[in-house]
Amino acid sequence: MIIVHDIFVCKPGNASKLAKMFKEAMEGNEELVNIMTDMTGQFNRVIMVSQYENLSGYEQNWEKYMQNSEEMKRMQEKMQGYQDMYLTGYREIYKVW
Repeated sequence: MIIVHDIFVCKPGNASKLAKMFKEAMEGNEELVNIMTDMTGQFNRVIMVSQYENLSGYEQNWEKYMQNSEEMKRMQEKMQGYQDMYLTGYREIYKVW
């Protein structure tokens, strides 16, 4: 199993707004496990946790996002302006033993 953390470091005051936006836009996404905001450590972080059977499943999921389907168009519409809410981000991919 593969666990992926997509981590966004938000501009002050935007972490909860971005988390809410992700939650609404990603509704129904089977791979999404949690959307979290920090309580300790670095401030203003939003972490999206997703889970895949293997790296191939992760890659196949990315292919879905590249399609111009109605589902992706709706998600893009809900996510409009999210780039203005964060400063930087990164991704961590873990293998579960």
